[in-house]
Amino acid sequence: MGDRAQYMTEDEVSNLTRISLSDLRNKRHLGKGIPYIKVGRSVRYDLADVIAYMEARKVLTHED
Repeated sequence: MGDRAQYMTEDEVSNLTRISLSDLRNKRHLGKGIPYIKVGRSVRYDLADVIAYMEARKVLTHED
């Protein structure tokens, strides 16, 4: 079988990224932030999307 998505709860995403639950929820409300999936009333995030979101915000530095 191919790669299988790993879905995370908002608590898990908050712990991994150090983004507060209130910030995650506010960004969802505004249609921004990390892509998510709604299953009934539950919110799930694909780990690959969480990683991509974080990588897109990486600040590259250079040596002197």
